[in-house]
Parts: sequence; C-alpha cells; structure tokens
Amino acid sequence: MTFKDKTIIVTGAGGGMGKATVDLLLKAGANVVGCDLNTDALLEFEGKDNLMTCQGNLLEESTVQQIFKDAAERFGGIDGLANIAGIAQSATPIDEVSLSEFHKIMDINLTMTFLTCREASKYMKERIQGKIVNIGSVSTTRPRPGLQSYVASKGAVESFTKALALELAPDHINVNVLHPGPANTNMLGEFVKKGSDVEDGKKEIFERSVPLGKLLQPTDIASSIKFLLSDEANMITGIVLHVDGGRSI
Repeated sequence: MTFKDKTIIVTGAGGGMGKATVDLLLKAGANVVGCDLNTDALLEFEGKDNLMTCQGNLLEESTVQQIFKDAAERFGGIDGLANIAGIAQSATPIDEVSLSEFHKIMDINLTMTFLTCREASKYMKERIQGKIVNIGSVSTTRPRPGLQSYVASKGAVESFTKALALELAPDHINVNVLHPGPANTNMLGEFVKKGSDVEDGKKEIFERSVPLGKLLQPTDIASSIKFLLSDEANMITGIVLHVDGGRSI
C-alpha cells in the first residue's frame, strides 16, 4: 500500500487520530499536509521533506483556499483528503444547550467538512481522481443521552458524504465516511458529563460499551483511513465503515 507521489491533506492533524494518520501516511511515502489550529504535536516530524504543516482556522474560506493552493503548488496536486478535525459535546440535556453551542458543534463538525470537501473537489476534478474520507461517529448508529447536537452533526456528515460520493463518482472521486467507536484520545474525555471524573467515565461508560472489551487506539482508526485513501479502495465509495470494536451492533 504505497502512497509515493500522492499528496494527502489531513485536518485535525494535531489530535490523537490526526497525528497517527499523519505518521502512517508519511511512512507510506505520501506527501502530507497536516492542518489544525495547533500543530505543535507534529513537531516530532519536523525536517521531513514530504510534510507540510498549516496552522489556521478551517472555518475561514480564505484559509481553506490558501492551504489547498499552497499544497498543490508545492507537491503538484491533491490526491486525498482526510477530514479528522472535530469537536465533542459534554453530555448535556437539550434544554441546557445554548444556540451558540449548537452552532459551534455544527460548524466545526459539518461546515468545516463542507468547506474542505468543496475545495478538494476542485483540484481532484482537474485530475479526474481522488479520495476523501470524512470522520463521523458510532453515535450516529448508537446515540447516547445528552449528545443530541453532536449526533446531529455527525449524522449530517454521513448524509453529506453519501450525497457527495454519488455526485463526484463521474469524476472518479471516492468519498467515504468512517465511524470510529470510543477511542483512547483526549477528545473522548470531553464527552463525559461536566463535573464527572474523566478517567472513570472513559472506563465505566465507554470501554464497557465496546464488545471487544477495550477502547480503540488512534492507530486503529488511522489504519482504516489509510486503506480508504489507498488504491486498494478504488471501487469503494459512499460506504459507512464502522471501526468501533462492535459498538454499533
């Protein structure tokens, strides 16, 4: 599974799943463009000629456009996009969720995905090829109380992905959504109800919900993202891939 001469943009590259994905793609020979509000986690890869880091707000159209332009100019084109950037919701009853909180969750999880997919499609259509992987959530299949806004945002990502897969199929652009289960990342603790013990919550609420009996590791998700971005997935588009240790059953 080689990615030599392929350029992949990874959003949320500074988080656990994002960093693991950047690492695997770099090792596979890809040119990787790691994007996030904070890219300090990528400093350990500093000095690699096939890595470009971009720090900025991907909810700004001009920022998204500039990142794709710079990446295409440096590496010669855009072959893949992994939309890993996202925000969690601490378990909160709907009557306590403000409109601004709802909009923030929808913007970061959905609007950002729209902006990066829209920009990626422009470059991929020029070459009549490309791969896009959007990260959803197992919660769209197995919701938990208090996560209504988060679930809505990720459910929208799934529907958006399927619609885009059909739309871009004539241009030979594959678009798929991956629903991770509970993963051992900092973000998982953000789903715990405010005031609760984070580590206890991870174990009692999330780890026990996984039939395979343990939390996923970032590399479990990264490996599947890598597969969906590879040539081995050339005839896979519009699918929902659950990587969740059986949580969606």
